[in-house]
Amino acid sequence: MTTLLNERIETGDVIEIDRAGEMISALVLLASDDAVILDACDDSTPFVVRRSDLVDYRLFRPEFV
Repeated sequence: MTTLLNERIETGDVIEIDRAGEMISALVLLASDDAVILDACDDSTPFVVRRSDLVDYRLFRPEFV
């Protein structure tokens, strides 16, 4: 996965990240300058990830599908 330098994760985006060695899709519930709150939509509790820890992710943009 690669991240473009000008990509900006925003509230409402869907991203794919590695969590505990498994690739998951997650909905961005809230995005700030420092962190994002993600919901994996799998009945688990939403979790917080610092932006500095989001090195490898894939951002889904419906206009490019």
